[in-house]
Amino acid sequence: MAILVPATGDLLAQILDATFHKWNDGLSRTAYGRWFSAQLQTPWGRSHLTRWALVEGSQVLASAKLYELDAVADGRPVRIAGIGAVFTMPEHRRRGAASELVERVIEHAAAGGADLAMLFSEIDPAYYARLGFDVVPMHELSLRVTEDARRGAPATMVRAGDDRDLGEVVAMDAARAEPFRFRLRRDRSFVHYGIAKQRMLAGLAPAGARALQFFVAEEGASAVAYVVISVNGGRWTINSCGDRDPAGARLGAILQVLIAREPGEARPEIRAWLPATLRPPQIEIVGSAPSSDVMMMRALTDAGRVSPPLTDADVCYWRGDAF
Repeated sequence: MAILVPATGDLLAQILDATFHKWNDGLSRTAYGRWFSAQLQTPWGRSHLTRWALVEGSQVLASAKLYELDAVADGRPVRIAGIGAVFTMPEHRRRGAASELVERVIEHAAAGGADLAMLFSEIDPAYYARLGFDVVPMHELSLRVTEDARRGAPATMVRAGDDRDLGEVVAMDAARAEPFRFRLRRDRSFVHYGIAKQRMLAGLAPAGARALQFFVAEEGASAVAYVVISVNGGRWTINSCGDRDPAGARLGAILQVLIAREPGEARPEIRAWLPATLRPPQIEIVGSAPSSDVMMMRALTDAGRVSPPLTDADVCYWRGDAF
């Protein structure tokens, strides 16, 4: 009989060996293991991130990560069971191991007080729909930063962000997200985890392959706008961003400054999930497509039920917070 257990020791090694080829992000096998271990050592990861395995004896059938998140749904505080990296060992596929794993993880999370299960499907969402999950439409935007004809930088004080700015980041995020029907409650430790996770990925990757950029616009020694960007080759992914200015003009200015650093270089391809209320005047949306990572939710309690169904205009969720 299969049982659900924490994935540690030899079980974790089996899982990392098997999942490495699918989710290595350009890392070596050793670096891939170090990256997951390092995430668990962050203050947020120690208390909110676990990995689970469905096992028979010493054999792993399937595994998944569990992220414990706080959110707001239709004005109610809810606890989220975020399910990520669902994986069935090749020799145990087509026997229902993944669906049993998901149900067992949900049962465990519900017993711990979760109101809502959530995941991001990389496969046909019909699979998870059969398990009671509903699609929440999300669109990935392609962006272009407008520039002066001379490709000069605006007169905006921009500097690298650091831990002293996290309080301001949290405040900007909370103010921007407040009107939305569904939003994460991003506290200081969670914001730190998201930045640290991508910094560690860049640091463990081959030299020059990746970078994590965290910049703020400063006024009176305080951060008034910010952006966190993952750089992979010629693509920038905006993990999160914010601006005290509702229009987002200072955020747009940060992006103009970053673009102007290398005037002779080709302009990057920029992708983002932006909340509907954030459209900086210096940014042009040049494309929009349904996200390849499909957000899906399943209510576990009455507090977790949302009605009517959520649309992308109802959701404030950053690309860097997907799991």
